Amino acid sequence: MITLSTSLVSALFGSTNTSSSTGDAASAILALKQAQSSDAETKGVAQERKDPVTITALKQFETAVAKAKDVKTALQDPRVLAVLLPALGLADQRQYPGLVQKALLADPSDTKGLLASLDSRFKAAAQTLDLKNKGLAGLTDAATKTKLTDAYIQYQYQIGLDEKNAGMSDALYFIKNASSQTDVYGILGNAVMRRVVTGALGLPAEMAIQSVETQARAISSRMKLTDLQDSTKVQKLVQRYLMAAASTSTSSTTGSLLSLFG
Repeated sequence: MITLSTSLVSALFGSTNTSSSTGDAASAILALKQAQSSDAETKGVAQERKDPVTITALKQFETAVAKAKDVKTALQDPRVLAVLLPALGLADQRQYPGLVQKALLADPSDTKGLLASLDSRFKAAAQTLDLKNKGLAGLTDAATKTKLTDAYIQYQYQIGLDEKNAGMSDALYFIKNASSQTDVYGILGNAVMRRVVTGALGLPAEMAIQSVETQARAISSRMKLTDLQDSTKVQKLVQRYLMAAASTSTSSTTGSLLSLFG
């Protein structure tokens, strides 16, 4: 039986906290529908591509990579990580630069290596970049740079949605990837998937310190994995998550305001 501390869980699998953005349940559901409209994302991403802050971050990333003497040096540069991690879906791992470097340089095919014990997003990122074999070229390759740029801009767009409605980027990610989940351990091994499922099912974040087997049973007893193959049920699950996130956000905001009055 495996038991993990909350700090180790955060490092291995990602943060379990929802964002502290504003918004209420009704507006969150409406925003979700709008975000899924045919041209909403296209327009939003196009606008983000012109944003001065985004443009500056991408230029700094390119400059830092160009000046790096090797891939390890590049992965130690905050300007590189500021773009690379969000683009790879690992924005919540910025506080663990040492772990990030080891993970991205690890061998994805090693079933007993570091990546086998981490959030599945790390393995996907390592496979995408292939830094173990390509070294710095894995960051300078034209095709890879284009993919990273597009992914970073997409991330910035979704963060903008989160600022208005807590958990929106998680919701969109879940909708896109839910059908690929074949077992409950796959959900537990992906921070975003786990965050949405546990949030929608009303399971506490503290559950993460329990054994993986216990967590799996808690989810399986409340949800059928086959539901993730049903787009209607996926939408309902995501809506429940957004309503829970909105409730948490509202409570947090209220508490902060009350604290001003002692």
